[in-house]
Amino acid sequence: QARLVESWGGLVQPGGSLRLSCAASGITISGYYMSWYRQAPGQQREPVAGISKDGIATYADFLEGRFTISRDNAQNTVYLQMNNLKPEDTAIYYCYRVLGEYWGQGTQVTVSS
Repeated sequence: QARLVESWGGLVQPGGSLRLSCAASGITISGYYMSWYRQAPGQQREPVAGISKDGIATYADFLEGRFTISRDNAQNTVYLQMNNLKPEDTAIYYCYRVLGEYWGQGTQVTVSS
C-alpha cells in the first residue's frame, strides 16, 4: 500500500525546535518533488516548503529562514527541521508528493508555553 507517514511532531515551547520526518512506503520519493504543508485550526492548508528531485528547496515567505527541508532518497524520507518555533506555527503538518497526489496523515505540532 502506497503511503506517506509523518512523525516527530509534538509540544514545544516558543523558541524551540522540532525535526519532522516523512517516510514513504510503497512509493518512492526519488525523482519527485516533495512538499510540506500545514493546516492550522480554522485555516486552509498552506504550503510550507518544497524540495526538488535535485535538492533545490523553496520556502514560504512567512518562515523567515527558520525551517529547512531536506531529503534522503536512500532512506525514502523527507525531513523538515523547524527552529525558533512560534505559537503561530501550531498546526498539523502534512507531507505531499505532487505526482500521484499522495498525502500523509499529518503530525500535530503545538507551540505553547
